Amino acid sequence: MITGYGHGYVLINGQRYEKNVIVTAKIVVPGWSASSETDLNEADLVSVIDLAPHIVLIGSGERIRFPNPAALKGLIAAKIGYEVMDTHAACRTYNILLEEGRNVAAALLILP
Repeated sequence: MITGYGHGYVLINGQRYEKNVIVTAKIVVPGWSASSETDLNEADLVSVIDLAPHIVLIGSGERIRFPNPAALKGLIAAKIGYEVMDTHAACRTYNILLEEGRNVAAALLILP
């Protein structure tokens, strides 16, 4: 569960993360290599695709910023749904979907 969030951090099961992170019900991948919400590329999302979720919530930082559509090609090819929202909304939505038993991943950009 994502147990908290604020400017420049998220808490996952009480542990603080201040850098980009991917979270699923089974694994936390700290230090996700994506550099910024507008510079996401297809390679940045390979680590998410490898986790095989049914849906990915892309948290784009403090406000909604959509990645270049070319970056999403891998998700589309793998038939993985995605939503782009600000990181705080992605945290809230992740918890709801997790509670529903959905196979969800959150790829969260945590920008300073």
